[in-house]
Amino acid sequence: MKIILTTLNSKFIHTSLSIRYLKSYCQNIPMEIMEFTINQNLDYIVGELYKKRPNIVGFSTYIWNREETFRICESLKIIDPNILIVLGGPEVSFDGDEILENFPFIDFIIYGEGEVSFKQFLETILNDERDFHNINGLIYRNGEKVIVNPPRELLQDLDSIPSPYKNLEDDFENKIVYYESSRGCPFNCQFCLSSTIKGVRYFNIERVKEDLEILINGNVGQVKFVDRTFNANKKFAMEIMEFIMEKDPKNMNFHFEVTAHLLDREMLDFIKKAKEGLFQFEIGVQSTNSKTLEAIGRTTDLDKLKQITKEIKSNKNIHQHLDLIAGLPYEDYNSFKNSFNEVYEIKPEKIQLGFLKLLKGSGLRKNSNKYGIKFLDKPPYEVLKTNWIRYAEILKLKGIEDLVEKYYNEGYFTHSLEYIIKNHYKSPFDFFEDFLIYWESKDYHTISHSRNRLYEILLSFCHYKEYEELWIINEILKYDYIYNHKNPYIPKFIDRKGDGFIQKNKHEILKDENILNNYLSQYKDMATKELIKRIHIEEFKLNLFELFNKDYIFEENMLKNTFILFEFKDGVINKCMTYNITNHIKRSG
Repeated sequence: MKIILTTLNSKFIHTSLSIRYLKSYCQNIPMEIMEFTINQNLDYIVGELYKKRPNIVGFSTYIWNREETFRICESLKIIDPNILIVLGGPEVSFDGDEILENFPFIDFIIYGEGEVSFKQFLETILNDERDFHNINGLIYRNGEKVIVNPPRELLQDLDSIPSPYKNLEDDFENKIVYYESSRGCPFNCQFCLSSTIKGVRYFNIERVKEDLEILINGNVGQVKFVDRTFNANKKFAMEIMEFIMEKDPKNMNFHFEVTAHLLDREMLDFIKKAKEGLFQFEIGVQSTNSKTLEAIGRTTDLDKLKQITKEIKSNKNIHQHLDLIAGLPYEDYNSFKNSFNEVYEIKPEKIQLGFLKLLKGSGLRKNSNKYGIKFLDKPPYEVLKTNWIRYAEILKLKGIEDLVEKYYNEGYFTHSLEYIIKNHYKSPFDFFEDFLIYWESKDYHTISHSRNRLYEILLSFCHYKEYEELWIINEILKYDYIYNHKNPYIPKFIDRKGDGFIQKNKHEILKDENILNNYLSQYKDMATKELIKRIHIEEFKLNLFELFNKDYIFEENMLKNTFILFEFKDGVINKCMTYNITNHIKRSG
């Protein structure tokens, strides 16, 4: 009996946890894992599966791969009607009976938690039995009739599932590996499927540590915890994080979804000690509209969230992603604008602007008529309009999302955006809204752009707006450009001052004992020709550090030629250190 477990991941760098769970739980039943991506040719995938001559093919089905999975299943069934096709996953767990009625090429569906149900299903097949009525969590056909067996109770002893990473057979080097230390969520957010399962269950802490050590030794790029609220149990979460910190893995990070208002003083002091870039926090804000939060069952202390996330930001060691969702009940365009501005004020490393998806089984999907939520009932089930927001406004927010991703989330324009917003707009949202009008008028949204081109477009936008102090914007943009480009070749559209002097005197400048002692002491014994590869020196028409410190408000006393030393680092957050070396340059020159 040849059994294949497969799925279509969203990207090559991703790996599937679900099919590995199934294989580990069915450890005495031989089966093979095959992973593909949604970007691969479907005919190729069908061919690769067919070459294995399988008797049973099980697909893990999600919102991003449902349509492609169905097409693959149909092709396989046409090629070989004897192949048994089994689907599981959240995208088939809530309407499995309809799927079997409408898609005859699918034979079975496992709904809910699948480990026990799938194993019983395979044992039944392997024993040459065709009586499936005792397998809870299974949907199947009996002749022309679709039978939905009772749901399976949740597995209480999670450790009865053998670790899928115990014997690491896969090459996970530099990949994203999904991992869970718990199942369930203590909260009841109506847009999330976790609200359909009550309570939180945990794996044994020692088992978690063993798994993490295996992944660390396997040189994984990122371990992404899929726990819905990683810090629901503070002691458990801190023990995991402390274990990771003690192992001190190199070139690796761990991503957690945390609830900010549960981070108390003890945990804040604890995570302050983490190595820069080791941890990433994803924090769901969703909205700052109190009526919206109440409607979606979201428990949030917004004042505490702001306070905590700002404190984490100030430590410069943990990468924070803050999430917003457009299209929620009671959130109109102006309300979302307010939510955006409040999150922007925190200055997280990333603002993830998403759009409401009416997931099968979620509370908001069941109440969509109540809120006038209109959506296409095909993946990804994304909101088109509601009683509070029009499609034209959703479309505008999608454009703003694209600009936020390009200009804010990459971190390449930090000071440029701050200056433009502080001096020319009432709020960050107003800037992005105005920039979008210009962006689309030039059809920039229809083509891809290099990073250099993004700098050029922003400068062109400022010329288009006829800002009087374009020379200041040029200097700030030049600073941002150098800060984010090690050994930069500064493009011609950025005006420069005094480059000839720096080029002629750079070696002498870097031999200055005052500069070496005050700013580059760790490189004192390094040859100058090697040190040059780690630094850049640039002359500016004004003292940018004073401008930044004065909240980006220009004053005449800032108008002085300033030399800045850029020291490029390998940090994830602290990519560069900058120093005002003007006095030393004068003595050197």
